[in-house]
Amino acid sequence: MTIRTTTTPLPPAGLTVRPATPDDAPAVRDLLNRVDLLEIGRAGTELHEVRADLTHPGVDLRRDSWLLADGDDLVGYGLLRDRSGGERIDLDQYVLPEHQAGALHLFALMERRAVERAAANGASRAVLHLLLNARPTLDTGALRGRGWDRVLRHHVLTRPVDPRTDPLPVPPPGVTLRDCRREEDRRTAHRLQEEAFAEHFDHRPRDFAQWWEDIDGAHLDWSLTWIATLAGVGDVAVLRTRDDRTAHGWADRLGVLPAARGRGIGGHLLRHFFAHYAALGRERVALGVDTANTTGALALYEGNGMTVDFAVDTWELVLPVRPR
Repeated sequence: MTIRTTTTPLPPAGLTVRPATPDDAPAVRDLLNRVDLLEIGRAGTELHEVRADLTHPGVDLRRDSWLLADGDDLVGYGLLRDRSGGERIDLDQYVLPEHQAGALHLFALMERRAVERAAANGASRAVLHLLLNARPTLDTGALRGRGWDRVLRHHVLTRPVDPRTDPLPVPPPGVTLRDCRREEDRRTAHRLQEEAFAEHFDHRPRDFAQWWEDIDGAHLDWSLTWIATLAGVGDVAVLRTRDDRTAHGWADRLGVLPAARGRGIGGHLLRHFFAHYAALGRERVALGVDTANTTGALALYEGNGMTVDFAVDTWELVLPVRPR
């Protein structure tokens, strides 16, 4: 991989920085898996995930991505996303542990760019969010020294599945499921997710087009997203899953409308997920949950045999935006 230094101020001696391109996806995937091995003991990043990030129409790679290299060895990666159109800016950063000075250099570049994006949105401040493993390769002490604080913890939960022990469940009275292979059902899934998560920490309203881009909807198998309908009420819950990860089947979002909670619908969707993926030949499934979730989601998952695999923290930094 050829590295060209294109950013100022200069990175630490021996390191270079340049923007990413879609062709860098394999090298970025390999770096992220090196970080995964250090943080969770196994590679967990898929090439299609990186490609989706590097081809997202809302990301200007020339200004919103950074590759940090030591010679020809990629040792760090940063990506900025402006999904809110306002003050909220999301950052990703992955750096090998022996390059902490390079990590701080990337933070300086990324924070400055985040303020620019927030200013262009007309916001009076930039609220930066960063997801990090609870035991990250980054120096969290140095991160706090820059003003970042940990504001939330997520757990990734996992569970073995087997067709002999996970048959398709009997639905609660009046509940039926359908998948989302039809366009109109995908739009219903979007609406249900927006309504179910409206009060959730960190929720940002998105119209259908933005949601579709963010979840890489064109490449999802929509037969693996299910809507629950309650007789006499209508569509009340949604579960979006994906079968494109090597390690396990994955549930992205399980949401039940507030008026329909407490009827066993969330548990039914969860057990349907277990049974369906067991029938597909999967041996393990996983999902993420906000540990501060007030809807009882964590208890639901643990009550259905899911256990903690690892934890992920949300870090936040608030920076002022100077009037333009």
